[in-house]
Amino acid sequence: MAHRLLPIMLLLATGTAITACGGGDERARPVHGTAPAEVAGVGYTSAQLSQALLDRLPGYRRVGDPDSGEYGTLTAIQNAARLQRKTEVDKRDCGTGRVGATVKGDVPAALVTFTKKGLAVTETLMGMSAADAEKQVNARVPEGCLRFRTRAGASWAEHRVVETPKGDIGDGSRTVGVATVSEKIRTRTWYVVVRGRHFLATITLFGPTATRAEAERLARAALDQTGEILP
Repeated sequence: MAHRLLPIMLLLATGTAITACGGGDERARPVHGTAPAEVAGVGYTSAQLSQALLDRLPGYRRVGDPDSGEYGTLTAIQNAARLQRKTEVDKRDCGTGRVGATVKGDVPAALVTFTKKGLAVTETLMGMSAADAEKQVNARVPEGCLRFRTRAGASWAEHRVVETPKGDIGDGSRTVGVATVSEKIRTRTWYVVVRGRHFLATITLFGPTATRAEAERLARAALDQTGEILP
């Protein structure tokens, strides 16, 4: 199964914040297994990607252990996909078919989450060819999807999307921000997609005080970490 990156990342941030900040005992699940060793002849295993994840962030606390395996099997991705299926979008194409390029469910991947004072940070690394990673960096949110509403149960939320020009983090990057208002509660999600050598990295920052500057700082820190670990 293929996954749309932007809707999954937005729901992933929301779900992470609920789990991490809700006071429960839920934790990220341990490794599911090792995904295929290569992607289109080049790339990294999920085990290698897991080793390249950020192991610490000053001021943040890691939530559980890193998760790795095929992208579609990661617990957080599965939870976000289930939530997406239960969420009604007033502009149907914005929720499913046009926002962001797809990520194949069987690509090697690894994921880790950190929290700090109402903020949730999720880093995901995916083994990916340069051509597929470039599609993710070059994807753009259609103008008609810059404002939309979603409903989960009886509650509606309003979302406003801002997207910056293509950035220069790594071998090219994409930064998208989403401001959300739900029942008078305002939150922000910033996600940064970065193309590296045979991999794609995403940083998702969620919370009422999330900023683009912090999300891009974390993306650079993640890239520095991968540079030290991945050959």
